[in-house]
Amino acid sequence: MAKIILIETSTALCSVALEIDGKVVALREDSTRQHASMTAPFVKEVLDEQGLTVKDCDAVCVGKGPGSYTGLRVGASTAKGLCFGAGLPLIAVGSLDVLVAGAEADGFKYVVPMIDARRMEVFTNVFTPDGKALGEVRAEVVDEGSFAAQRAEGPVLFIGDGAGKCADILAGDGCRFVSCCPSAKNMAVLAENAWKERNFENTAYFEPFYLKDFVATIPRKKLF
Repeated sequence: MAKIILIETSTALCSVALEIDGKVVALREDSTRQHASMTAPFVKEVLDEQGLTVKDCDAVCVGKGPGSYTGLRVGASTAKGLCFGAGLPLIAVGSLDVLVAGAEADGFKYVVPMIDARRMEVFTNVFTPDGKALGEVRAEVVDEGSFAAQRAEGPVLFIGDGAGKCADILAGDGCRFVSCCPSAKNMAVLAENAWKERNFENTAYFEPFYLKDFVATIPRKKLF
C-alpha cells in the first residue's frame, strides 16, 4: 500500500495532497499565486493531518508541466528536496494528464486540456476520454481553425485555465468549455500507476517540462 505526496504547482493553483493506496486522504489548495511560500507548509499540513512524516511515505509525485515557469520550479525543487531528504523516489506526471484525469468526460469523444500560455496561446494536446494522448504536447495559438478535426467529429470537452478564453473562437455544437486548474487531488491514480510500474525519475537530473524557454520581462514600474 503506497503513500505518495502529490504536488501540483504548474498554474495559478498551488495544490498539495497525500494519497494512500490510490485514494486522496488529505488536500490543501490555494490560488493566490504564493507557491514559493505555501508549497512546503502544505506538505507538512497534509502529513500532520494523517499523523505521518515524509519518511513514512513511499514516493513524491510532482506535476511536471507544461505551465508557469516559476510554479514549475517551485514544485520541482520542493519535490526533489523531499526526495533527497527522506531517500524517496521521484515520480513526475504531465500537468495536461492531470487535467484529463479530473475531467468529467462521459459522453465526449475527445478531451482537449488547455493550460494558459498568455494571449491566445495554450499548452495543449488531444486525449481520449480514458486518458490516452493522441499526439504530442504543443504550444498552440488558438484560432478558428484549431482542433477542426476533433470539433467536426465531436463532442469535445475543452478543459483547463486556458479553455475559457478560447470559448468564443471555438464555440459550436458539441463543444463544452470548463475553466479549472490541474489539481493534486486528481494525481492519485497517475501516481499510483507509476509507483506500481517503478516509473521513477532521476532525482538529481530531473527538470520540469517547460516546453517554451523562459523569457524575462522588464517591469513596468521602475523602483529606482
